[in-house]
Amino acid sequence: METPAASSSHRRRSRVQPRVLVIDDEPDLLELLEITMIRLGLDVTCANSVAAAIAKLDSQDFDLCLTDMRLPDGEGLDVIAHIQRKELDVPVAVITAFGSAENAVAALKAGAFDYLAKPVNLEQLRALVKQAVKAPEKTRAPDGYALLGNSPAIKQVCDLIDRVAKSLAPVIIGGESGSGKEVAARLIHLKGPRASAPFIPVNCGAIPENLMESEFFGYKKGSFTGADGDREGFFQAANNGTLFLDEVADLPLTMQVKLLRAIQEKTVRRIGSQTEEPVDVRIICATHKKLAPLVEAGQFRQDLFFRLHVIEVNMPSLREMREDIPLIARAILEKLARGRPVELTPDAIAALQHYPFPGNVRELENILERGLSLALQPSQIRVEDLYLSPVVGSERKEPAAKALGEGEIPVSLETYLDDVERAALLAALEKTRFNRTEAAKLLGITFRAMRYRMERLGIK
Repeated sequence: METPAASSSHRRRSRVQPRVLVIDDEPDLLELLEITMIRLGLDVTCANSVAAAIAKLDSQDFDLCLTDMRLPDGEGLDVIAHIQRKELDVPVAVITAFGSAENAVAALKAGAFDYLAKPVNLEQLRALVKQAVKAPEKTRAPDGYALLGNSPAIKQVCDLIDRVAKSLAPVIIGGESGSGKEVAARLIHLKGPRASAPFIPVNCGAIPENLMESEFFGYKKGSFTGADGDREGFFQAANNGTLFLDEVADLPLTMQVKLLRAIQEKTVRRIGSQTEEPVDVRIICATHKKLAPLVEAGQFRQDLFFRLHVIEVNMPSLREMREDIPLIARAILEKLARGRPVELTPDAIAALQHYPFPGNVRELENILERGLSLALQPSQIRVEDLYLSPVVGSERKEPAAKALGEGEIPVSLETYLDDVERAALLAALEKTRFNRTEAAKLLGITFRAMRYRMERLGIK
């Protein structure tokens, strides 16, 4: 028996001209929207209330529903709820009052595809409609990007990615360093309606504060010393596509204000320009930090937090999916070996499954690459070839020295100091994603000293 969504999808393919349901109780705006849709080559059906819209949704198939937020007998959220309840395969966009950020966020959380603010910008409307009616029906994992595993933790994430990809709602991806946050962001982009448009990744923690505005919004020729020509920013480069803000928690407060405005108004102003230009980007963010405590501490703006925190995807650590380590390891080895047959011995697989992986999948890839390079037999990687650190079998992310009480003396001073040093080194390495040069800077030592200390303590 076909589900309502499957039946609707089948009938939709039999129609050549996409059909749009437009819902608004203002006759002038309804007429404007209808004319705009017709000029885009769409079949338009109009309704002026929630009841009328629901009746049409139950009797006809639509490729897009565009609804006002405020209606005489209810809200646009009621229309979204009906579509969700009936499992209709219809993307919904809502029209909200100017500056009503709360309504926009509520609509996105309820399942809306996107939103428009009044007065409606026709250019933004056309871009939204074009994105919606060409959304792919299948969400197959694109080649080169996949989240492997059969554990409940990764299956839950993959299911959520498939669902959020159909929307244009902002997504924030959490998880430890190396857990695959950028891979998840790319999958959301590639499985969604903007798959053919640019995906622009930005590491917010790697941009000097004095260059942030020009990097994000671009600049005009002559706007400052060294501006020899016009230049686009990240927003313009990602126009009609996805802007991925990695480590968004590292943005300074001054930049958070400007980012919030760009997201709300869907416009940016280049440095040195007197006019704003419209941009249409989907925002996906990632951070290994918890944003809520940063909001409470005044280090992250609450209004930006609510704007970005519409849908949350939490990437599991490798420790939460140990049963998937053999599958992931073999897939990584296949890529690294480039067609050469290589296998892990049972002892090597067992050692990997007991290793705590503070660097998650990224660290696993580094370990396997090292094992492939140092293996005595080109077709086999043994546990000795992996050179795992002494913390194998420990569930701790890094060894930590037990705090000494007043007057307490350690049994072995050398061992105690080694534990303290090892904990500091591993904490710095994890924070810098195992970049030894950056970790050395954090600790205030030279790269040579960093390398020496790692070798002495057996940190690989």
